[in-house]
Amino acid sequence: MSATDWYAHKSLGDGLFWIQERFYQSENRANIWLLRGSHQDVVIDTGLGLRSLPDYIDAKGLLGKDPERKNPLLAIATHAHFDHSGGLHQFQQVGVHSAEVDALANGDNFETVTWLSDREIAEAPSPGWRARHYKVKAVQPTHILQEGDVINLGDRQLTVLHMPGHSRGSICLHDHDNKLLFSGDVVYDGAMIDWLPYSRVSDYISSCERLVGLVDSEQVDQVLPGHYNAFGAKRLHRLASSYISRAGTCSAKFSTLAWSSLAGLALRASNPRSAC
Repeated sequence: MSATDWYAHKSLGDGLFWIQERFYQSENRANIWLLRGSHQDVVIDTGLGLRSLPDYIDAKGLLGKDPERKNPLLAIATHAHFDHSGGLHQFQQVGVHSAEVDALANGDNFETVTWLSDREIAEAPSPGWRARHYKVKAVQPTHILQEGDVINLGDRQLTVLHMPGHSRGSICLHDHDNKLLFSGDVVYDGAMIDWLPYSRVSDYISSCERLVGLVDSEQVDQVLPGHYNAFGAKRLHRLASSYISRAGTCSAKFSTLAWSSLAGLALRASNPRSAC
């Protein structure tokens, strides 16, 4: 299957594109965002990497008429989990938070929580492909990101907000001038997951408190999340506030502990070398 068959995209205007892996039919399917700038273009999250995302972007002309006048396309992972980082190895320029550099450089499929089944792939990307053979390929990040770093696209800037909890290196990217928040898996319009390896509830609560603060200070109008549909500031406030109020309850603590234990066992069984 070609890259042009595997992916689909939609233009959202103002140099922003939403890209999707058509045949990865799972709740784990991540949104891929392409944002164009006057001097730098950036891909935010890269999906599984089963087909070439750069080839698709080139074939569809998503970088405009003269992409060579700009810096090389920069791919940023909002965190290292497989559904977001699997395609990073396809890019020359790769950014990730410092806390997850080693996981990507070492191809640690325990920390990337690689968990894929044949039933999630509606059409195999190549003859004989099987999910059990899938692994996130090791990649050496060229851009090691920290809280407060600014990614300059020329006519717009993205500020790195370190928001751990879902994973230890989870980030949001904030376009302050346009009040856009690329939130990765820190927040999306669904159940927020705090029971994976390197998840931490106390960090997640702090991150959600920051999100509430962004809304209260009117710094966010629209959220472009790692999964599902985009949403506005009011919904962001509700999602973050609900997590804060729920996370401290006894039932939530018990559920997190149970799911964390099960996830750890399953991931160690499927990624034994990475778990050592």
